[in-house]
Amino acid sequence: MRQLSEFEGVWQLSRQIEDARAGLSGHLQGEARFEQGQGGLILTERGQLTYGLGAPLQAERRYLWREEAGGIAVFFEDGRPFHWFSAEETEASHDCPPDLYHVSYDFNHWPQWRARWQVSGPRKDYMMESCYTRQSEAPD
Repeated sequence: MRQLSEFEGVWQLSRQIEDARAGLSGHLQGEARFEQGQGGLILTERGQLTYGLGAPLQAERRYLWREEAGGIAVFFEDGRPFHWFSAEETEASHDCPPDLYHVSYDFNHWPQWRARWQVSGPRKDYMMESCYTRQSEAPD
């Protein structure tokens, strides 16, 4: 299992989205930045999102990662709990009625790692896979 401090820094982010409900694919290319703050690491993901045939959009999202109970607890930007994972439990779920979010983390090729989300429910049916590759240094 990775220690929280090992995530600190800048990562190249490549994300693929397959939306079965809409019959569309999407791709995000950008960066993920883990910076100290709020008793853990603040993760800011930024990038250009292309979804279907639509014009590219700038996308940004923030989360808070903290070491808790022998693993890593992930919170939404507003402090609400999102999910928890550890070396023994690399899969987690988040129930957001009526939809269910299930994630599987893969750290087998560190310092490259992946997060694969399967989201299902009456409103959503998509798979999203994010690949994170460490950047040697932060861009100017």
